[in-house]
Amino acid sequence: MEVEPNEVDAWVDDAVLGYLTPGKYKSFFLFAGAGSGKTKTLVEVLKKFKKLYKEQFRLGRKKIAIITYTNAAADEITRRLEFDTIFQVSTIHSFSWELIKPFTDDIRNWLKVNLKEEINELEVEQRGSRNPQNKTSIDRAKRIESKAKRLQLLDSIISFVYNPNGDNDTKNSLIHSEVISIAAEFILNKPLMQRLLAAQFPILLIDESQDTKKELIDSIFTLQQAMPESICVGLFGDTMQRIYSDGKENLQKAFPKNWETPRKQLNHRSNKRIIRLINSIREDVDNEKQNPRIEKEEGTVRLFICNRAVEKSVIEGRVIEEMANITQDSFWNQELGDDGKPNVKMLILEHHMAAQRMGFFEFFAPLYAVDKFSTGIRDGSLPGIALLTKTILPLLQAHKSNDKYELARIIKGKSPLFHSARLKQSKDQLESLKACREAADELLKLWDEGNDPSLLEVVICVFRNGLFTIPEGIYPIVARSGVEINRPLEQDEIIDEGLVAWEKALTQPFSQIEKYNDYISDNSKFGTQQGVKGLEYKRVMVIIDDEEAKGFLFSYDKLFGAKELTATDQKNIREGKETGIDRTKRLFYVACSRARESLAIICYTTQPEAMKNSAVAFNWFTEHEIEMI
Repeated sequence: MEVEPNEVDAWVDDAVLGYLTPGKYKSFFLFAGAGSGKTKTLVEVLKKFKKLYKEQFRLGRKKIAIITYTNAAADEITRRLEFDTIFQVSTIHSFSWELIKPFTDDIRNWLKVNLKEEINELEVEQRGSRNPQNKTSIDRAKRIESKAKRLQLLDSIISFVYNPNGDNDTKNSLIHSEVISIAAEFILNKPLMQRLLAAQFPILLIDESQDTKKELIDSIFTLQQAMPESICVGLFGDTMQRIYSDGKENLQKAFPKNWETPRKQLNHRSNKRIIRLINSIREDVDNEKQNPRIEKEEGTVRLFICNRAVEKSVIEGRVIEEMANITQDSFWNQELGDDGKPNVKMLILEHHMAAQRMGFFEFFAPLYAVDKFSTGIRDGSLPGIALLTKTILPLLQAHKSNDKYELARIIKGKSPLFHSARLKQSKDQLESLKACREAADELLKLWDEGNDPSLLEVVICVFRNGLFTIPEGIYPIVARSGVEINRPLEQDEIIDEGLVAWEKALTQPFSQIEKYNDYISDNSKFGTQQGVKGLEYKRVMVIIDDEEAKGFLFSYDKLFGAKELTATDQKNIREGKETGIDRTKRLFYVACSRARESLAIICYTTQPEAMKNSAVAFNWFTEHEIEMI
């Protein structure tokens, strides 16, 4: 019987549910390209599973582990599964930590071996240094000293701690990479861990599996093959959407041969022309093709190529106007929709490109340059940021809108001056409440007459009047700013690269925090090509400029033939190794596949004609879809 085009993937949900049948487990890799609805399949299958097997799992104290790539995705899946306790939904870091957390002595022993190896490698490099006084040698010596001190302290640690969303810089904390490596090692080599994992989580489902750490994926493969009747592993993903270097290369060829391999063919998201484009982009990679839903319109794709020596804001404004005319869609040149969200999503390669365009670069750049801060500043989880974005900014906004109720709510909920224990101890509670109001008034006066105080002025004011608690990460800066403090500085509160970065960031005006908060809250028109994986937008503009991105992992100039391949590139191609072109092509696929209705791509280059010729030769764009600006 002929299947309706829109129902071509209907069999997949039932097939996956069958693989999860207790006692008849079949591990699988579900290929699900962009817009194919893999999260919907995941949720719908688990809802059916719950109806059939919930009581069996509950009585056996078993759960299904669902590993996602982001906290937001984990929260969304948890909500859609109605918070049912037979499902444990978490990120890979959270899941790994929960596995290894009880094994304190094993963690300690792993760290001892690992730290000794790292110190030995650094000492070998140090002995080979020609100049022990240059910056590299001095930094290396500090790293050796730091690791040696940590090694010395290991035996005094009673238990280890870890925060998947934090910096983990206390003496007993593990860092992100260690948690993954330890989990992989324990799963691979510790029979007790293997038995515990299989007993507690006999079904392990991994979303975005192509970007899951390769060492962990390898250990899970080994575990499943050792205990095929006890554990079912399900991978959901698309190898073309692997955009991080620590994911498993060629995942589609790496999983065990006896696994099931269902495939989803339908793209529910995009219009027909966009699907033809992304099919063409991946054609010489794996030739996987998707089909559109039959009711989808044709859609619009345009490539705009221009020389880098232009005023980019002008060019981008002109492209928006042209897309509005080409598509006859006036929302292209209307900044915000009725929902208050931007009508056009602009995808750039690096966060600092958005920071430059939106006006928070001077705050963002110094913090982003510090390795241990880079993740936290990208998503707003960096300690110190919340005081600015989640306490002071809402307070200021409530003040400007004369919302006295919200202003009082923030102070009551977050000010230590308003803590009930403090008020109970006060001899005159009215005086205490008055002091709290005066502290808030003192802070808000900084913005009188249109002033835009520096972030340092703001945090000094907050610290001086005690309105809110100053995070440890920026406390030493406040203390060194001539402010009377209530406690002496600790021995370890010395100048380091993190403090230097914060000092630079805090010299900037508070208005940059408002713009930064819009960006990390996804309320701005900008997003990164990596960061929007899994998301979708009606209108997308992809902005390509290798020079502005200043990166080395991706090169659109090489992808489009506007820049010569290096000898290393050519060698890697001959040897079948991954190149920057491979990475860039996958990133381009991810960016273009976010669009639902219309897509504009702007390429800034020094070789416009070469880029145009390649775009046509690749059969990605037709002549009439390319405009030289």
